[in-house]
Amino acid sequence: MLLALDLNDARPLHEQVAGAIRRAIGEGSYAPGERLPPARDLARALGINPNTVLRALRDLRDEGLLEFRRGRGVSVAGRADGRALLVQRARELLEEAKKHGYRREDLITILEDLP
Repeated sequence: MLLALDLNDARPLHEQVAGAIRRAIGEGSYAPGERLPPARDLARALGINPNTVLRALRDLRDEGLLEFRRGRGVSVAGRADGRALLVQRARELLEEAKKHGYRREDLITILEDLP
C-alpha cells in the first residue's frame, strides 16, 4: 500500500491516513478480506506515530470498512461504497478550496455552474 500524506494539509494526520486507506479500498487496491500491512509498518513508512495510524484504522473499523481480528491483523470488511468515496473527495476539495480563499458557499456555486 503506497500512502502519502500532505504536510501542508490542515486536516489531522489520522484523518489523512483514513482518507488514503478509504480511497485505496474504494479504488479497488484492496479487496474484501484482504489484509492490510501492520499499523507499525504503515507508521514507519509514513514517518508518523503508530498511534496515529491505529486511530485511523479504528475510525475505518467504526465505518464498517475494516475488521480487526485477534492474531490475524486488520482486513478489509467491504468495499467503500460510492458515497463514502465521494464524501472523502468532497472533503478534500473543500479543504483545497479553503487554502485558496474560497468558502463552502463559493464551492457550491462553482459546482452548480458546472454543465
